[in-house]
Amino acid sequence: MSRIGKSPIQVPEGVEVVIEPGLVTVKGPKGELSEKISRDLTVAQEGDEIVVTRPTDRSEHRALHGLSRSLIANMVEGVTNGFEKTLEIQGVGYRAQLKGSDLVLALGFSHPVEITAPEGIEFEVPQPTEVKVRGISKQVVGETAANIRKRRPPEPYKGKGIRYQDEHVIRKVGKRA
Repeated sequence: MSRIGKSPIQVPEGVEVVIEPGLVTVKGPKGELSEKISRDLTVAQEGDEIVVTRPTDRSEHRALHGLSRSLIANMVEGVTNGFEKTLEIQGVGYRAQLKGSDLVLALGFSHPVEITAPEGIEFEVPQPTEVKVRGISKQVVGETAANIRKRRPPEPYKGKGIRYQDEHVIRKVGKRA
């Protein structure tokens, strides 16, 4: 097997990486994550670096190589620093609050919307119009934030709804006389 497509990932101190055939597990100060990796690729630890190598330069191997490298890099980042997404709530009477570890949203419906925190996710509400989603898995943080946003996406006329922190909502002009 040649060394085509070698790409190292720096492993910080205090992070332990266990490499098995088809599985990579990363343990760090914030927790533990594991991910299945294609058996075509070779994952090895060389000192304080993880090296992902692909066997050939074919398109499917190049695609798997990039995906696997990103997944492992995100696991290392997640167990050391974690990930966070911030959502803003805009609209009169729209607000969020914590009820234990669950999130309760008032979004203009006749009932409050309760969202249960998945395993490994924690919510923070620094102010009633802001929600922070934190966790060690980038995928679960993004998916949870998308599920919260899906409850009331921003509408194009007044801009009311839930949006990501720096999301730009394209506004439409209303009725014209």
